[in-house]
Formats: sequence, structure tokens, C-alpha cells
Amino acid sequence: MKITKTLRTLAAAGLAILALSATAQERELNIYSARHYASDEALYAAFTQSTGIPIRRIDADDAAVLARLKSEGSASPADVVLLVDASRLWRAEVDGLFQPVASKQLDARIPASLRGKDGGEGSQWFGFSTRARVIVYNKASVERTDVDTYAKLADPVNKGKVCTRSGSHPYNLSLFGAQLEHMGEAKTRAWLAGLVANMARAPKGGDTDQIRAVASGECQVAVTNSYYLARLMRSTKPEDRAVVEKIAMVFPDQADWGTHVNIAGGAVARHAKHHAEAVRFLEYLASDDAQRHFADGNNEWPAVKGIRIANPALDAMGPFKADTLPVSVIGMNQVKVQRLLDEVGYK
Repeated sequence: MKITKTLRTLAAAGLAILALSATAQERELNIYSARHYASDEALYAAFTQSTGIPIRRIDADDAAVLARLKSEGSASPADVVLLVDASRLWRAEVDGLFQPVASKQLDARIPASLRGKDGGEGSQWFGFSTRARVIVYNKASVERTDVDTYAKLADPVNKGKVCTRSGSHPYNLSLFGAQLEHMGEAKTRAWLAGLVANMARAPKGGDTDQIRAVASGECQVAVTNSYYLARLMRSTKPEDRAVVEKIAMVFPDQADWGTHVNIAGGAVARHAKHHAEAVRFLEYLASDDAQRHFADGNNEWPAVKGIRIANPALDAMGPFKADTLPVSVIGMNQVKVQRLLDEVGYK
């Protein structure tokens, strides 16, 4: 009898342990993230502290994240996918790597223009922060009125002055996709050819490299995402302060359709094993606290309207008119844009 009772006790204890283990597994969250910003650590920590849901994270660039999701297929442990460009989010949706999300909270807080599937209910991805594609120029050698539109980057007045990163980088693909939507194929091809003709050097480096090149005189005009510039503006390093002193910035096309705006966004992975936790995390990213963190931590504008921020660099840039093209439409244009880049020799 004693042996039987002991066995029953051990069996009950074992079942309890298994139940606790299952519960712990149910409450974890696996994130594949292309947001490799140190400031985001506070976001993850705050979510875990408020919900008790532990986060396991894999960080890689966007291409590696998407390649991993494809190779893992239904065995993928990914619950949430975080990417940093509309064209990449669109590509992942087309490739069937996401699933629709039913969330009244996300639909109410994230503008339709910053969501997948034309911004309708059950969108597959959501933009949680925005960044503008601005023009920086050398104050000593360039007049502001010569660079206050994207179109003027291809004007003969800027011959030999322009530098950019690779035309095929997603940040540029999205900008060019917006131009294609506004101008049509023929005008966009001519504009891209003009950009190539105005290059001070072959495309190379990242956005911060373009800003530094403008300050050093290697070129006089460049395009960059706003948060790269804001980082330099907030830096206390003497070399960064020197760069900022030599350049100025303009939000292009303020008299027309507005400055191109891109997003960083997230989605629930197609084969998410912790769906409820994944949706809860996306809803957390749309909360007031998380939205303010995007501004204070990484110099991005919140996607949710009406969030009050206190970022001296973003405040110094001032308000601007943003292009309201749906980012999903911009993403869809990337294949056409790449063909045009090949045609005009934009590397």
C-alpha cells in the first residue's frame, strides 16, 4: 500500500511539473528581429516585467531573418517578426511568412497607411515607428532651394554633387517606389538616370557615411533616413558635432505630396506557436510607453497619432508634411524599381 501511495504521489508530482513546464512554454515569446538597436533592450525588458512573458530573441539583418523563416518552414519557433522597411515587410507577406492579425486595438491605433493588406482589418503587418528620407547638403557649397525636392537631385545644377548608398538597398528601393507611384515609369526612369549622372562617386556605405561625406566635401548632397542624422545631432562626440555644424537638412517636396516616410514594423509569424502572446506583444508596441520609446530611444517618430515626445533632435528638425502613400503600395513597386535601376546603371 505504501509503495502504491508513493507511486501515486510521484505520478501526481510529475504531472504537476509537466503542467508547469507546459504553462511556461505557452507563455514564452520567440522574436526574430532585424531591429539591432541597443536602445530596444528596454522595450523587451518592460514587456516581460509587465506581462511575465519571457522573450527569446534572434537578431539578424532583414535578409537573414527572412531566409531563416523560409528554411525553417512550419518548424520555425518564431512568433513575432520585426523588420525595418516597408519593402521587406511586403516581400515577407507575399512569400507567405506572416499571418493575419485580428486586433481592434492595433486597427484603432495604427493608421491604415502604415499597415499591410491595404490597411484593412486582419492586416498581416503593422508599422510601429516612422522615419523620413531627408536630404542633407553642405551649407558652404549648396543652396537650399537647389535641393528642396527629390526631383532636383537629378537636376544639372547638382552635377557631380550627389552621393548615395546602393540604389538596391531597401531604404532607397522604398523611396524610389514612392517616386514611381507619383511620377509613373517613364519619368522615374529619367529621374534615376539623372541621379546617376549627378553622382560625385559610386554608391557605397550606409546613411551615416553619406552624411559624413557631405560634411567632408567628398560630395555636397545626399539622402538619409532621419534617425541617422538625429543620432549625430544628439551625439556629444566632437567629431560628430563638427559634422552637424557643416551640414543642413531639408524635408523634400513640402509644396507637393510631401516627404517620403518609411517604417519599422512587426508581424505574427505564419507558424507562431504562441499566437496570443505574439499579438499581445504587437499591441504593446502600439502602447503610449512603447511609442515614446521609439522616439526617445532610436530617434524615430511614433506611428500612433498624438503621442507627445521629448526628443531634442526631432524637435529641432521641426514639423513636416509627410507623403501619405500607403507603405504597402510602395513595397509592391520594388520589383519594377529594381528593373529601372538595372536599366540606368544605378548600382
